[in-house]
Amino acid sequence: MRTHNRNLKLALMAGAAAAAFAASPAAFAQEGEAATAGRSGDIVTVTARRREESLQDVPMSMSALGEDRLDMTGAADITALQQQTPNATVQIARGSNSTLISFIRGVGQQDPLWGFEPGVGLYVDDVYIARPQAAVLDIFDVQRIEVLRGPQGTLYGRNTIGGAIKYVTRRLSDDPSLSGRVNLGSYNQRELILTGSGAIADGLRVGGSVARYLRDGYGTNLTTGADHYDRNVTAYRASVEYEPSADWFFRAAYDRIEDNSNPRHGHRLLPSAFPGGAVLSNVYDTRAGIGDDNRVTTEGWSLTAEYRISDAFTFKSITARRRGHTDTVIDFDNMPQPTLDIPAFYSDRQFTQEFQLLYEGDRAQGVFGVYYLDGTAAGAFDTVLGVLGLTIGTGGVVETESFAAFGDVNFDLSDRLSLSVGARWTRDEKTGTVFRATYLGAGRTPLTGGPNAVPIVLNTDYTNSRSFSEFTPRISLSYRLTDDVTGYVSYSRGFKSGGFDMRGDASVTPDTVNGYNPETVSAYEAGLRGDAFGGAMTFGLGAFYADYQDRQVTTQVPAGATIASFVDNVASSTMYGVEFEGSARLGSNLTANFAVGWLQADFEEFIRYDLATASYIDVSDIAVVQNAPEWTSYLGLTWTAEAFGGQLAVTPSVSYRGAFSMFEFPDPTLDQGSYAIVDLSVVWDSPDGHWRVGLYGRNLTDERYRVGGYNFTGALFDNSIIGFYGPPRTATLSIGFRY
Repeated sequence: MRTHNRNLKLALMAGAAAAAFAASPAAFAQEGEAATAGRSGDIVTVTARRREESLQDVPMSMSALGEDRLDMTGAADITALQQQTPNATVQIARGSNSTLISFIRGVGQQDPLWGFEPGVGLYVDDVYIARPQAAVLDIFDVQRIEVLRGPQGTLYGRNTIGGAIKYVTRRLSDDPSLSGRVNLGSYNQRELILTGSGAIADGLRVGGSVARYLRDGYGTNLTTGADHYDRNVTAYRASVEYEPSADWFFRAAYDRIEDNSNPRHGHRLLPSAFPGGAVLSNVYDTRAGIGDDNRVTTEGWSLTAEYRISDAFTFKSITARRRGHTDTVIDFDNMPQPTLDIPAFYSDRQFTQEFQLLYEGDRAQGVFGVYYLDGTAAGAFDTVLGVLGLTIGTGGVVETESFAAFGDVNFDLSDRLSLSVGARWTRDEKTGTVFRATYLGAGRTPLTGGPNAVPIVLNTDYTNSRSFSEFTPRISLSYRLTDDVTGYVSYSRGFKSGGFDMRGDASVTPDTVNGYNPETVSAYEAGLRGDAFGGAMTFGLGAFYADYQDRQVTTQVPAGATIASFVDNVASSTMYGVEFEGSARLGSNLTANFAVGWLQADFEEFIRYDLATASYIDVSDIAVVQNAPEWTSYLGLTWTAEAFGGQLAVTPSVSYRGAFSMFEFPDPTLDQGSYAIVDLSVVWDSPDGHWRVGLYGRNLTDERYRVGGYNFTGALFDNSIIGFYGPPRTATLSIGFRY
C-alpha cells in the first residue's frame, strides 16, 4: 500500500507538471477556469484586497474557483476546496455534520468549542462568520470562492492567521432569472435547489434561494437503528438590492441553515472491553447508546451600502448580525454503555460593523477602514463517566468586543513596479466565565437539562477579563517581468486572539483561570503569477516561510477520575514550502486544472504542562504539527465535444493527500496515511444553455480515510479511540435548468 501511494504521488506530480508545460504556444487561450472565476475579457477579477482587481496583480498566494468549475467537478460544499487547493485542510469537524475546521499551511484550529477562535477566517460577501457551527457552506448561489493563503491580518483581521476563505455571491440582474437543480444519487440522496431573481421596480431587485438536502446514512447506529452519517439540511437565502442612482447601491440579505441530521458518533478503532465490543467492519457504523438527537440552526442578516463620492472615492458600510444554536450528543465510547458520553449545547451571537473608504487613482489604489465586533459564545456539556458513576458538568460563556483600524495602499511606482503597504491595529476585550463541577451519578446534569443535583466537587468557578492588542503590517513589492508574468515578494504578520479555556479544570491546572495569550506569525513569500505559451496556461507559483510564535494547542488527557483540559501557548514553530497551481489548454477540446503543495512544518519548542510534576516541560522532540501533510496535489482534465445537439464535458480528476497526524502527538492507531480520491463527472449542456444534465462519481475507488478523531485511552474510558471518515463511493445524477 505504501509503494502504491508513493507511486501515485509521483504520478500526480508528474501529471501536474505535464499539464503545466505540455501546452504549446499555438494552443488556444485558456477559457475554462479563468472565465468561471469572475473573468471579464482576459482578466480574472477577484476581491482579495477588498477591491476588484486582476488575479494576476494580487501579490499573494490565492486560489479562485468559479461557479462553473465547482459545478463541473460536482463540488457539493466548500470541503471540496481541500481537494483542489494546495496545502489546505477544509473538513467537517469531528463529531459533527456541518461544523467547519480549516487549516492552511498547517495553521488553523481543530477545536470548535465555544470561545475558541478559528485560525482561518470565513467570509460571505465580506461578512465575517465568527463561529464554525453550520459553516460548511453548500455550493449554490455562488459566483466564486477565493482561498487566500498565509496571514491576512491587515485587511481581514485577527483570526486569519492561517488565511481566509471568501464565499462570493453575484449581484442581482435586472433581467428576471430562474434556475433549479434536482440531485438524485447513492444512499437515497434527494436534493432540490431553486434560485430566482428579478426587478420589481426601477433600480429595485429581489432574489432568493432555497435548498433541501436529504440522504440516508452511510452506516447505521446498531443500538438505536438510526441512520449514521445521514443528511437532513434546509438552507435559505434572500436578498434585496436597490440602486436609486449610479452613485448609490444598497443590499440587504438574510440566510438561514437548519441541520437536523443525526449526530456522528464515529467508529471505534480498538475493541471494547464490554461484551460484543469487537471492532465493526463498516467504518460508518456505530453502537452508540446516547441517542440520536441533534439540531443545528444558524441565521444572519446583513446590510451593505455603497456611495460613490467621486470618480476616485467610494464609501462602503457593511452591517451584519448573526446567531446560532446547537443541541447535540456525542458518544465517545461508541458502545451502548455510558462509558464516555457527551450531551452538549452551543449558542452564539455576533454583531459586526465595518466602514471602508476605497480609493482608485491613476497610480494608486487603496482601502481604509474601521471594524467593530460584539460577540457572545456560550454553551455547556456533560462528560458522563459510567464506569465511575460520575458526571462532570462544564459550562461557560465568553464575551468578545473587538475594534480595529486598517489601511492598505498600492502605489504604481512605474509601469512595471508596484509597492503595496498596509497595516491593521486590533484590540480585543474578552470576559470569560467558566464553571466545572463533578456530580454523583452517570447522566445529564442541570447544565444540560438534567435533574437538579448538588456537585460533590467544584472543579472550576471563575470569571476573568483580559485585553489583547496587536499591530499587523504587510508590505509587498511586485514587478511585471513581462507583459504576461509578474513577480512579487511580501512580508505579512498575522494575529489570533487569546482567550479562556472553556473546559479548564482549575483543580488540576490552576493557571487556567489566567487564560492563554494570542498567537502571532510572521510570513515571508516570493512568487510568480501570469500567463504562458501565448495565454494557453495561467499559473501561480509561490514559496513561503513562516515563523509562528505562541501557538495555541488544546490538550485533553486523563487525570485520575476526570479529563484535564488545558490550552497552552506552546511557543514556536516554523513552516515553509512551495505551491504551484493553474490551468492549461492542452488542445482545442482538452483543458487541465492542477495544483501541487509541498509543506514542511516543525515545532522548534513545545512547552507542555506535566500533570505528574506540576511543571512545564519542552516536548518538541515528540510533537508534530497536526493537519499538515507534506504533499497535497490535484489534477483534473476536462474533455469537451459536441454531442446530442449540445456540449458534453467529461472531467476525470484525482487528488492526493499525504500522511498526517490528527493531533500534536502522533498515534499510529488514529493518524491517517496518505490517500488519493478519484472522481469523474460527465456533464451535458443543451444548445440553448438552458438545461444541464450531470453524472458525478466521487471517490470511485471507495477509499476509507479519516478526517478527524478522538483519543481517550485507559480502562476508565474503555480505550476510546474513535475516527470520523470522509464519504464513501457515491454517484449523483443532477438535472438542472437556467432561464
